[in-house]
Amino acid sequence: MLDFDLARLYQVETRALKQAVRRNISRFPSDFMFELTLEETKSLVNSSRSQFVTLDNPGRGSNVKYKPFVFTEQGVAMLSSVLRSETAIQANIAIMRAFVQVREYLLAASSVSLKLEELKAKVDLLKQEQEDNLEALNDLSEDVRHDIDNLYMAIGELSARIEEKKNEPRPRIGFK
Repeated sequence: MLDFDLARLYQVETRALKQAVRRNISRFPSDFMFELTLEETKSLVNSSRSQFVTLDNPGRGSNVKYKPFVFTEQGVAMLSSVLRSETAIQANIAIMRAFVQVREYLLAASSVSLKLEELKAKVDLLKQEQEDNLEALNDLSEDVRHDIDNLYMAIGELSARIEEKKNEPRPRIGFK
């Protein structure tokens, strides 16, 4: 975000915002804030003229008085800690509370994640046990099927013998 937008957001003058940043420049490394180049500023002024303070040279927009600061999200958060407006103070408090909530959420999420991993391990174990049981049941069924086949063969052989015996003359019982 640009410095003049943040000044309006935090309800301070752009001059006061820039002054607070310069007084606390060590809090704003290059990944938090940077200053636009003169060419970038002129390009931005030409595309949106309503935001920038320019010298008295109406219509041209080529004489830019101040190069704006550009803030990343970390810079916006840091800015709320160096400004003294009530809005900046409230924003800083809200940011601190958000950090605490995010940390609590991450702790809760990691706990839930750990429980999910435990449940996944239990489900995998149950799945393996089920597969082992089904395999054992199939083996048992195969053994039973084999035994039943053997019984049918034995019954078939016995019935063939009985048929053979039926056709054979039976010895007479009794005296001769």
